[in-house]
Amino acid sequence: MSDETTDWLGQPGDAERPDPVRAARGHAKPALPRRFYTEAGFSEDADGFRLTLDGRPANTPARNPLRLPSRDLAAKVAAEWAAQETSIDPARMPLTRLANTAIDGVAPRHAAVVEDLCAYAGTDLVAYRAGDPERLVRAQAEAWDPILVWAREELGARVILSEGVMHVAQPPDTIRALSEAVAAETDPFALTGLHTLTTLSGSLLIALAVLRGRLTPAEAWAAAHVDETYQAEVWGRDAEAEARLAARRADFEAAAAFVGAGR
Repeated sequence: MSDETTDWLGQPGDAERPDPVRAARGHAKPALPRRFYTEAGFSEDADGFRLTLDGRPANTPARNPLRLPSRDLAAKVAAEWAAQETSIDPARMPLTRLANTAIDGVAPRHAAVVEDLCAYAGTDLVAYRAGDPERLVRAQAEAWDPILVWAREELGARVILSEGVMHVAQPPDTIRALSEAVAAETDPFALTGLHTLTTLSGSLLIALAVLRGRLTPAEAWAAAHVDETYQAEVWGRDAEAEARLAARRADFEAAAAFVGAGR
């Protein structure tokens, strides 16, 4: 990969505070690099599956091997590169952006990323409930209560609920249980996906439910957007807001692909 291209597909300079979501959303740039290769593919070696461009091994922005943990993920990343036309547009390459983040940003900073994620244990979306209208209260309960039951039974995390936006302190045992579930993830690809799912949804519990196979990506997306769905049903849909939501969903689905990549 040329220097021009690697400069566009990641933010290695953002190492002070690891944020896979910010790295995954590197959409706006004044100009896009030209496509410089004819064919995108991948090759298998003892350590995984390496992206290749015209048969040559590709690297990340930090010049680490762009190697994926599974054949399926490698094929999807290669497909992103193959789909580029005259220029290379990072906004259309969510899996590549996440891969760069996992390799360059998360792998060498596991403890910092875990710490950042654990902060969500005390402010999880599903703990904060509406007091009215009844339709929204019911929708939140239907989407979120099963997640709370799963978290209690699977993770040993008992979450205290709050009505409105008033902060509620979660029990120390709950914080500890959720933190341990995060710290157990040593794979940088899974951790990158978990971080992105958490920040896009506002819920560590929803993200962990995807990671553990309790929720499908579609179910998790719906659960994370109960309030938005309700508002759209009441007030109608705004085209600009829908476009932003679609871009976020593409990142969400890419992250969901990452959480199971190394399993």
